[in-house]
Amino acid sequence: MLRNWIFLGALVASGAAPAAAQSDNATLYGMRESIGDISMSPDGTQLAFVQPARGRSSVLFVASAEGGEPKPVFRSDGAPWKLSWCSWASNVRIVCALYGVTDPGYGHLVPFTRLVAVGADGGDMKQLGQNSQNGAYGLRQFDGQIIAWPVEDGGQVVMTRDYRQETQTNTRLAKVDEGLGVDIVDTASLRTRRLESPRIDASHYIADETGAVRIVAVQSSDAQGMMRDLVLYSYRKPRSRDWKPLSRATSDGDAFVPVAVDAKRNVAYGYKDKDGRSAVYAVTLGETAPEALMFAHDKVDAGPLMRIGRTGRVIGVSYTTDKPEYKLFDEEYAGLAARLGKALPGLPIINFVDASRDESRLLLFAGSDTDPGRYYVYDKKSRKLNEVALARPDLEGRAQAEVKPVSYPAADGTAIPAYLTLPPGSDGRKLPAIVMPHGGPSARDEWGFDWLAQYYAAQGYAVIQPNFRGSAGYGDDWYAENGFKSWRTAVGDVNDAGRWMVKEGIADPAKLAVVGWSYGGYAALQSAALDPDLFRATVAIAPVTDLKALVGKARNFTNARLVSDFIGTGPHLVEGSPVEQAAKLKAPVLMFSGDQDLNVDISQARAMEAALKAAGKPVEMVTYSGLDHQIYDSVARADMLRRSDVFLKKTLKLP
Repeated sequence: MLRNWIFLGALVASGAAPAAAQSDNATLYGMRESIGDISMSPDGTQLAFVQPARGRSSVLFVASAEGGEPKPVFRSDGAPWKLSWCSWASNVRIVCALYGVTDPGYGHLVPFTRLVAVGADGGDMKQLGQNSQNGAYGLRQFDGQIIAWPVEDGGQVVMTRDYRQETQTNTRLAKVDEGLGVDIVDTASLRTRRLESPRIDASHYIADETGAVRIVAVQSSDAQGMMRDLVLYSYRKPRSRDWKPLSRATSDGDAFVPVAVDAKRNVAYGYKDKDGRSAVYAVTLGETAPEALMFAHDKVDAGPLMRIGRTGRVIGVSYTTDKPEYKLFDEEYAGLAARLGKALPGLPIINFVDASRDESRLLLFAGSDTDPGRYYVYDKKSRKLNEVALARPDLEGRAQAEVKPVSYPAADGTAIPAYLTLPPGSDGRKLPAIVMPHGGPSARDEWGFDWLAQYYAAQGYAVIQPNFRGSAGYGDDWYAENGFKSWRTAVGDVNDAGRWMVKEGIADPAKLAVVGWSYGGYAALQSAALDPDLFRATVAIAPVTDLKALVGKARNFTNARLVSDFIGTGPHLVEGSPVEQAAKLKAPVLMFSGDQDLNVDISQARAMEAALKAAGKPVEMVTYSGLDHQIYDSVARADMLRRSDVFLKKTLKLP
């Protein structure tokens, strides 16, 4: 939906109709966001956005930034191809990334990506990756990545390509290129010019804003081709073809990891630990490679770099304490952010999504804990702000639950940060309550709108989301050995969140449940190993249940050593696996899983189901055919929410 221009500094009126009364909460909150991805044309006059459609399909729309009816130009059916993102290669050409999972005849599922270009009118679709050839060694899974948009905006892209040697080596016509290279490709004619010859050892490249390839990363491996915990980065000086060593990075964070290059300043921006926390540095790409500290925080890690527009120019860094914050290096954008904060006082989460080539027009996102988010176009010359789309229009005009940053004491006295969401209008006393640990475990929850927590709050539950020890974002000491190796500490912190809600009078101890997704599902199931009597109901979505099987699943892949190092070895593989603790569970269990989940194979949930049944424990499992880890389907998500609420109400004996 497109909306009207307003002046920057004025309050933003919503003007949208409230959600239909006949829609139930499961349908409303389970619905996919109306904007899956959005971008701005180089001249700033058009927007392209991906919107969910019937079932699992998605549609690319093009609309004028001034308003008017959006036009559908491209569709994916979600079986298996899904539209991941779309961006403008020129004012008349759009590039889209497709992602799909299928079995190519190997007996197991494999992910694929494809890059396609299409006209802004929906015509002249072209595939940008190489055609798969029957005579090529190996399987061509990935088309590559766009690493730069040439400054001419003439419909060309700078992209990586994975080259495979052909088997017909008895002729001079066979292709012998092997490895990852970089080409500049015309999205209309498919004319190609090579920028970097394929390298069998290259894992990725970084280009500057001009499209020049300035950094190459090499993933170290052993003699058997198994990945090691070491990435070697090399750089080039301006207008040079010679590679020079830049850094040797491992997972401990002690070495510089570049993520962007600024050609004008001749620096690489990236991350390196400072005092046990991730910090942002700018490193000059020269012989001495001096480092300049750009940002460090004494309590939390630096988050993603803030980059603007088609050049990807670095303008700042985001980070999260109790709430999302940012440090802007660019004075112009620092001033603009301050003005936006005044213009949108109820929407403190502001992201610069995209920009025209000259940055005269910006595409922005703004949201909060109670507002799922809105998209705006800002014109610098006129200083006008136009609200162009809503992230979740069906929730417009509907009161959402406030999310409050809190902390609670763990058993050893450590203060654990968390977010508490209470039902709208509730007095916050003696409520049915849910502890909801996040996934990862190398992740963290952040303040903002969370469709899962908001759904349960709308159904009358208090929800707490703990950033237990083992979470990312708080530095090395907090991360410890991660939530698998240090499961007792991590899961203990999760359980202590429930005890705190009971002690504070928020939760009724007889109506306390635990709900988690991925690692959160693992923690939900494993919580009974420490205290079987704490939770009265358990919901686990796509859960890890067997650490030995998780390690074993990776044995046939090149990252086997990295997975093994991450999960670890020793008694915790048994003690820390819910499937081995099934007999201890007292609370009924409900599990959900997609049968195309590549993150956590459905066999993990099935093994837990079998173990619980063998132990005589109540368990129900729901499988979604053709869906992966995210269960990215509005109907399936609504079904999952509805089933989980029915299960919780029945198990907790709620009216």
